[in-house]
Amino acid sequence: MKDYSRLIDRDNIPRHVAIIMDGNGRWAKRRSLPRVEGHRRGAQVIQSLMDTAIDLGIEVVSLYAFSTENWSRPKDEIAGIWRLLGMFFEANIDTIMKKGVLLRHSGSMKHLPASTRRIIEDSLARTRGNRAITLNFCLNYGGRQELVDAVNAWTASRKPGEKLTERSFGRHLYTAGLPDVDLLIRTSGEHRISNFLLWQIAYAEMIFTRVLWPDFGPRHLYRMIYEYQQRDRRFGGL
Repeated sequence: MKDYSRLIDRDNIPRHVAIIMDGNGRWAKRRSLPRVEGHRRGAQVIQSLMDTAIDLGIEVVSLYAFSTENWSRPKDEIAGIWRLLGMFFEANIDTIMKKGVLLRHSGSMKHLPASTRRIIEDSLARTRGNRAITLNFCLNYGGRQELVDAVNAWTASRKPGEKLTERSFGRHLYTAGLPDVDLLIRTSGEHRISNFLLWQIAYAEMIFTRVLWPDFGPRHLYRMIYEYQQRDRRFGGL
């Protein structure tokens, strides 16, 4: 088995990696476990991912943790997900601070359980001065809703005679200030983007893997960074 960590060109690392963390439920089902156990294992994977991303020098990692469409899932599963997310931030905030991780949130805080929302907001505030890497949690996030919110925000702040540009529009996105996505990864074998970062992935390279998110580890990320580096990114040119 190749050691892709040694084959990677450290001078050609994607600045922004976005991940659709898919397959928690299937991982649990294959083991005859409740779906929430898959989510619990998936949350643990984030810790090792964070360390690997820091080692690689990735500037931003965006994680699709809960979409606006996920509210249609069973209520007990939704409650379990929010409980686990709150526990993740509480259990890891000291490590996150020690490693210099800046936490960001993309999405709407509306409808989040009050206790989880408070924990997330406190964590975001505590890490505000960190600069080692940005970990952007996309929670209650929908790409179409982000675009609608950005249009409404720009319209509300628009000066007389001002024309909309890509730059002015970008300032009103949830991800304002972050670079566009260079690499989009989706686990579990599905080949779709599921309403994720629609504006930001315009020129992203995409890699789809059959590995379920709870089984995703550093070796998978190293391999995907290596594969990314074999791509010829022309951005519409020759």
